[in-house]
Amino acid sequence: MLAVLTDSTCDLHPETARQLGIRIVPLSVQLGSRSLMDWQEIDPDAVYDHLRAGGTVSTQPVSTAAFETAYRDLLVSHQQIISIHISGQLSETVQHAREAAERLGAGNRIHIVDSGLASSPLAEAVIAARDAVWAGATLETARQAAETVGRDLHAEFTVTSLEYLRRGGRIGRAQEFFGNMLGMRPVLAFTNGQLKATRRVRAANATQDLLNNLKERYDTAPLSVTISHAGRDPARIAELRAAMTSCGLNVVKGRVQLMGPVIGAHVGPGTYGFMARPVEE
Repeated sequence: MLAVLTDSTCDLHPETARQLGIRIVPLSVQLGSRSLMDWQEIDPDAVYDHLRAGGTVSTQPVSTAAFETAYRDLLVSHQQIISIHISGQLSETVQHAREAAERLGAGNRIHIVDSGLASSPLAEAVIAARDAVWAGATLETARQAAETVGRDLHAEFTVTSLEYLRRGGRIGRAQEFFGNMLGMRPVLAFTNGQLKATRRVRAANATQDLLNNLKERYDTAPLSVTISHAGRDPARIAELRAAMTSCGLNVVKGRVQLMGPVIGAHVGPGTYGFMARPVEE
């Protein structure tokens, strides 16, 4: 029997993950003197409220000890584990997963995947592995399913400012300067495991620009799409849904996903994005 494990930066709600049979180990969010477990002890909107009030937020990777505990637990009832995580370029989480597997002497039973992704793209890769497992796949086939999704998907996010990413060390000052211009919004995408500012667009045209880019890339191919949003804003999410519906993409499956506390701490309030990948109808 094969277990699927990931970390909380996939931004799957804990209850959704439980229903899918996916084990999640949380990163931590540091607000002042409090260290809170991502998604479990802090809600995403609490992070945005704290940032808007001028507060600072930092994050910590999953510890090696936490991975050891999760792996021991799963290996009691499973023969193998596929452990899929946030890009090693963005967090030490995947390195701690490797250290835990080594400490347990269970390298032949635990397969660790550096997805090169985070947030909804990571969730998409993890769900693909889970679907493969439920279809009776071997560990290697499940790994290939996750890695294929990671290769095929395209995700872009737009932020109000690159300041939060710079504070967290996820981009340098040169990247921040590239993105921060009055009336413009930086567009971010995953490149070789890093989150980089790829262009800037006028704030009023940002949604259409992102969707046009997906249309140019995929044309009429059937797609699975995800709308990601930083914070619970029903009116704004409805606008993004309407834009997606009317843009001409061939959407056969879709979901809306909130960005979680750890991801939100780095991208800041007002962030949103679209992800798409080809699927069979």
